[in-house]
Amino acid sequence: MVPSNNLINIQLVNVYIFVVHRIIMKYFLLGVLAPIVLNLIHLGVGLFITKNQGNTFGVGFSAIGFVSKTAGMVFLTWLGVSYIGLDFKIYIPLLTFFWFITHIFEAFIINSAMKKNIDK
Repeated sequence: MVPSNNLINIQLVNVYIFVVHRIIMKYFLLGVLAPIVLNLIHLGVGLFITKNQGNTFGVGFSAIGFVSKTAGMVFLTWLGVSYIGLDFKIYIPLLTFFWFITHIFEAFIINSAMKKNIDK
């Protein structure tokens, strides 16, 4: 039979691991996946507009999209830091890094679609 002291220690370790992994998952969902999904949605709409309406409208959407993605980033910042209470020293660098990297990928993909429109 396991002494009750050891059982309490095992339960405390299990609770600690559960809490730590839950916090890490919040950082992953909001700091990594959220900006990637935000930019994927923007990329899909930007490609649709560029292919169907032409390069001028595509550039216009990119300019307007800058404002919408900025609003999304402000919302994600507020949600993570103020509402959920994530540590801003970890969360903000994660959020901005993945937003910036996907933003660069989006620029290259949209540029490629615009070059294909010129060739037509």
